[in-house]
Amino acid sequence: MVGDFTTDVGDLTNENGLETAVIVSLFTNRRAKDDDILPDPTSLDKQGWWGDQASPDVANDQIGSRIWVYMDRAKTTQETLIQVKQAAEEALQWLIEDKVAVKVEVETERAGSPGNDRLHMLVKIYKSREELVTYEYDFNWASQFE
Repeated sequence: MVGDFTTDVGDLTNENGLETAVIVSLFTNRRAKDDDILPDPTSLDKQGWWGDQASPDVANDQIGSRIWVYMDRAKTTQETLIQVKQAAEEALQWLIEDKVAVKVEVETERAGSPGNDRLHMLVKIYKSREELVTYEYDFNWASQFE
């Protein structure tokens, strides 16, 4: 993943932390489930953050998402888009549980052209019924459309 820093008069631009939390939630590799097919089927590395093993405050609490499982091995099919959407929603569920948001919606679609596929993701976070925050992300696929 590649990111940019935004500056304002030479200083990093300040934001309220929600976007940072969303980025960490989506782009940190959560440990794969036992039934996930890993990008390298010969590997036993399920990734994950080591801190998840260090007495979490919430049982089975995990940081990150399993999007990485799909981006490196799966083709850009409708089924994969649904799986990535579900992985993103799983990663952002804590926002609802911790009452940061009342609802989270994720939309995924294939963008680009065959051979240069991208996954476009729109994340809608409803902080209340009246307050909606949206973030958009584009991912390059390691595997291409079939």
